Amino acid sequence: MLLACRFTVAEADASAFTDRVAKALALLTAQPGVRAGRLTRSTDQHDLFLLTVEFESVPAYRRALSPFEVREAVVPLLSTAHPEPSAFEPLLDAESGDVRQSESLVAADAFTVRLGEAAGPTTAR
Repeated sequence: MLLACRFTVAEADASAFTDRVAKALALLTAQPGVRAGRLTRSTDQHDLFLLTVEFESVPAYRRALSPFEVREAVVPLLSTAHPEPSAFEPLLDAESGDVRQSESLVAADAFTVRLGEAAGPTTAR
């Protein structure tokens, strides 16, 4: 699973922001099931940053965000990200020219079932 959050940060706040993200990344990447994290900055728009964190699975993502010290530092940071979808599941992975396809773990009816109707996935989409 990939967490990808975009942030718009004024130049005057960039240093404090990167310090805050460094603390969040240290806490997150110390959790079991977290593969890697990275903060990048746009080369086209100086105030745009992208935080990406890769997790082994959705349960690993949920577990990594559970400890109090993580919730205290990471959740408030993530709440300042652009209001857009930020959690993504891998579909294609490539290394050294080898491309592997992953089966979606999202239920086929995931975007049609209303709150209170879900009984659990029966078929992947």
